[in-house]
Amino acid sequence: MTPALQSHAMLALCRSSPVIPVLVIESVDEAAPLALALREGGLPVLEVTLRTPAALDAISAMARVPGVRVGAGTVLSAHDAARAKAAGADFAVAPGATPGLIAASVAQELPLMPGAATASEVMTLQERGYSMLKFFPAEAAGGTRMLSALTGPLPRVRFCPTGGIAAEGAPDYLRLRNVVCVGGSWIAPPQMVAARDWQGITALARAAASLSRSS
Repeated sequence: MTPALQSHAMLALCRSSPVIPVLVIESVDEAAPLALALREGGLPVLEVTLRTPAALDAISAMARVPGVRVGAGTVLSAHDAARAKAAGADFAVAPGATPGLIAASVAQELPLMPGAATASEVMTLQERGYSMLKFFPAEAAGGTRMLSALTGPLPRVRFCPTGGIAAEGAPDYLRLRNVVCVGGSWIAPPQMVAARDWQGITALARAAASLSRSS
């Protein structure tokens, strides 16, 4: 799967809902119920960050939930990409990009959404064939003003901004022409997951799924 085909696949996934929940899962027992709650709220595309020992097992559990597409986040290396693919991840998301990670995602046929925060990084990835990128860390890297400034010189690149975005700020990103969706952790707060408040998470997901976007 070439980088261009990876971006085509990622663009289709990102267009399926305005928000991709970014999830940190501490226990595999939380995985399937959380996936169901988010799917019922209208958010079927999920990102599980590889930041906990339970992450890979959680991806496997979520991958078995009908109607859910689950990817691995915080993918940093070829080893991470291979583990994510073996766990059943449909895609991978990275905070940046390295030649080794790109080569591994191509070899694994794992759609990759690499991260970029500067014009030079965006141009380098576009040169490699990527046109659907993660803008990270969104708020720290200039937020909506930075993304708006990138639209003119780089009109063919689309973004999923992630990092520091809250519910009240998401609509501002989604109004931008080059933003397809946003990544956010506010939809599944750790305290609600720990309390198994699945109905509350579904309500947050439903509100996020109703957000409008221009891209």
